[in-house]
Amino acid sequence: MAERATVVGSGPNGLAAAVALARAGYQVRVLEASAMIGGGTRTAELTLPGFRHDIGSAIHPAALSSPFFRAFGLRERIEWIVPEAAFAQPLDPVTSGGDARAAIAWHDLERTAAGLGRDAGAWRAVVRPLSRHLDGVVDFTGHQLLRVPRHPVTTVRFGLRALELGSPLSRRTFRTEEGAALFTGVAAHANAPLPTVAAAGPALFLLAHVHAGDGWAYPRGGAQAIADILVADLREHGGVVETGARVTDLRGLDWGDPAAGDVLLLDTSPRLVLTHPGIPPAYARALRRYRYGPAAAKVDFALDGPVPWAHPDVALAPTVHVGGTRDEVEASENAVAKGRVSERPYVLVVQPSVLDPTRAPEGKHVLWAYIHVPSGSTLDPTELVTRQVERFAPGFRERILASTAMPAAHREAFNPADIGGDILGGALSLVQAVRRPVLSRAPWRTPMPGVYLASASTPPGPGVTAMPGWYAARQALSDNAGVGVELDDLFG
Repeated sequence: MAERATVVGSGPNGLAAAVALARAGYQVRVLEASAMIGGGTRTAELTLPGFRHDIGSAIHPAALSSPFFRAFGLRERIEWIVPEAAFAQPLDPVTSGGDARAAIAWHDLERTAAGLGRDAGAWRAVVRPLSRHLDGVVDFTGHQLLRVPRHPVTTVRFGLRALELGSPLSRRTFRTEEGAALFTGVAAHANAPLPTVAAAGPALFLLAHVHAGDGWAYPRGGAQAIADILVADLREHGGVVETGARVTDLRGLDWGDPAAGDVLLLDTSPRLVLTHPGIPPAYARALRRYRYGPAAAKVDFALDGPVPWAHPDVALAPTVHVGGTRDEVEASENAVAKGRVSERPYVLVVQPSVLDPTRAPEGKHVLWAYIHVPSGSTLDPTELVTRQVERFAPGFRERILASTAMPAAHREAFNPADIGGDILGGALSLVQAVRRPVLSRAPWRTPMPGVYLASASTPPGPGVTAMPGWYAARQALSDNAGVGVELDDLFG
């Protein structure tokens, strides 16, 4: 009889683990609490019929550079949209003398640099070496830090830049409003105080993708396409997915016999592991020390037309960082770190329908947006987001046909892995870069036989890369077989 694997959670990490184990010959079942598969890669009609919104992530630059998804053939299995303008950051017309200005990160590096004036050279110096050596960046950031990097020169360059841009020295690097805002808008993705190394590292990782390969690509039709193709592969190899199967306690869970080689992989918060009856006290204490970060409060809009951005080039970018200047974005993010929400918050906006007409009825559009808020916040972000977008797109409010909001406090009920509304699987800090969720050379393995962590709370952390799931599955396969298993063994 084949060994069995139970995977809790059908996010991209859980599904990647399930696919790997099924291809290795395991009988695999995936338990998903929701009625929909996909975790953070789900797409649904949240507002009005015909308007398809991404429930979680929307833009996926790291998916196409992920070693797991490369081996899996994700680029070839679904259709991807590669924007000419990766992202944009409008600057307040009021503070710029009445003329609408914006910083645009084009897929073309030289075009981007040309729009940054005195910061053109700085942008090239920071981003071009990382873009040219994207594989080295992915290798260094796509694993745990307790190992010797395969590309030491790129690793050192990345680390030095993170130290520079994660400190007040960053003000000497980017001196124009455009250059400073362009970098800070990406750094704010980390939902951490600014400037800090913990935010600069993820920013450099994302910026390395802008001018390389497929840029900031996203799947036509929505993020659900990623989950669907993973599930299709799983089923082709005998796996099953059970929806509506919420697991809140591991005691009594019928997942198999670890002595017979059966395994349990958790694409969940590490807090679920605390319910295991055999958890050692020291490991339980270590998991309780793991910290979760501030949260995200999201709102989706159905629009009667495109967003009327004051600067026309902003309309070309599926991703827009709405927050104004570097000082405004830093003030917004630092307020959240202190438990407050700015009246002019940083808003991460995605307008996928500017390049993907399948997302809304003809002539209509969808808009995805969230702000950062303190953990557990009950704030409905709709009005704050509307006012902030209106600053840079006068007339936006009149375009709104319908909207639906998800306050941070509701996220955990929707997805138990999002503790307090934290969508990153744990606070991004220097300490938790190496202790995620525990300090170990094999953080995916727990002390309980056959039990593994496979979520964004393990290295390499958040992002639609599937790598935490793959590493957990690889660890389980290696522990069981006594020999290493690599991607080529499963997909070669």
